[in-house]
This record gives sequence, structure tokens and C-alpha cells, in this order.
Amino acid sequence: MPATNMKCIALYHVCFEDLGSFAAPLERAGYQVEYRHAGATPLAPDEWRDAALVVVLGGPLGAGDVAAYPWLAAEIDGLRQRLALGLPTLGICLGAQLMAVALGGRIERRGAADGIAAMEIGWAPLDVAKAAGPLDPLDALRGIPVLHWHGDNIVPPAGIASLAATPGTPCQAFSAGRHALGLQFHAEFAQHALEEWLAGHAVELARAGVDLAALRRDTARHGRALEQAGQALLHGWLAGLPGESRA
Repeated sequence: MPATNMKCIALYHVCFEDLGSFAAPLERAGYQVEYRHAGATPLAPDEWRDAALVVVLGGPLGAGDVAAYPWLAAEIDGLRQRLALGLPTLGICLGAQLMAVALGGRIERRGAADGIAAMEIGWAPLDVAKAAGPLDPLDALRGIPVLHWHGDNIVPPAGIASLAATPGTPCQAFSAGRHALGLQFHAEFAQHALEEWLAGHAVELARAGVDLAALRRDTARHGRALEQAGQALLHGWLAGLPGESRA
């Protein structure tokens, strides 16, 4: 039987980068989802501590944009305290980058060298590391093209290994124990939301020279398979959470 009455706070940065295909499996697992904007409605210290699960979502900001968006510092500090307590935490794209910084890692810009684009936007499969123990959920993504949408790379702290990679992005995923998972790519992406993403990121897409027609075609081709594989990944990760947070 799934656990019940567990609060999941989904911390977002732009409203269209939401839980996507992850929303339904979270609800089936017994989580009651509450969306909060990281800057407009930040979490209080007790919320960082008491939530059964915190999912930190993506967005166009960078982990180093604290001077322009001072509330990012409080978000990183909240993540640092939550992760130190070993509490279930999932980070996606920007969320994964903020988690990495909270754990003592750093973020670097992708370099436009050796044919590697400065922005990684579009569909491509992952090179998933050999699975072991709590890392097994990533097996669901082997051979499945996923959606990439970033210009920064995660450099995880010492002692935390990369679990997946693509050319130009050595760390596409990492795990801190059984309780924390960071995903640089968008495993949660639901294909019906594509036009919201294209409109919301119009300036970024134009600057990166992304072919929107090709992105639409690739989304139609790969979107459904990603939704299924992403949900399988999430289910496997939730099932492996320790203690009472296990679904």
C-alpha cells in the first residue's frame, strides 16, 4: 500500500517548468503536492526540515546568479540543511545544480570547443553508468533520448560520482546516499507542455540558434517514451527511499 498524507513541496522558478509527468506517480505514491515559488514564496526553515519530499525544479537562472536574485542564497542554504539531515530531495536541471552547490560542488559554463555547443538543448540519450544499489532507477533511461536544456555543467563534490553523461556534459546525474538525486536533464518533461517551454524560453532559444521545427519533431518522436521511462525512474527512486519516506 502507498504511504499517505505525505507532503511534497515542488519548488519552482518559472511556472511552466513544473512536475510534468512526475505529478501523477507522486500522487499515486501518497504525496500531497504543494507548489511554491522559490523567490516569491520561499520555504521557512521548518518547511525545509518537515516536508516528506522536496523537489527543486528547473528554470533559466543559474546557481551563480545570487547577486541578481539574492533569494537563491537562501534556497541553497535550505537545501544544504535538508541534505545534511538526509531528507528526501530531488533536483532537476537548475534544482540539481543548486543541490550540487549545497553539497560543496560547483557549476561551470559549458565551453564551445571541439564541436560542443555552448548550450545543450534538444533530445539525446544518456551514457548511464553501471547501476549499483540505489542507482538502479537510472536503468530505466538506458537507450531513451531525454530532453536537455542547459548551458551550465555540474561539477559534483569529492566523493560523489557522476551517474550519467553526454558529450560536453560529464555529470548528467548524481546521488547523495539514498535520499538525494540530482538530474541535469528533464526526465519530468511532458510533451504536451512543449509550446509553453518554447514561448517561455524564446530569447534563449533564439540566441542558441535552436531549430524549433526540429525540436518539435523530436519531441513528437521521443516525448511519450520519455514520459514512461521518467515515471519508471521516479517510481524506482521513491521505492528506494529510506525510512518512512519510502513509497
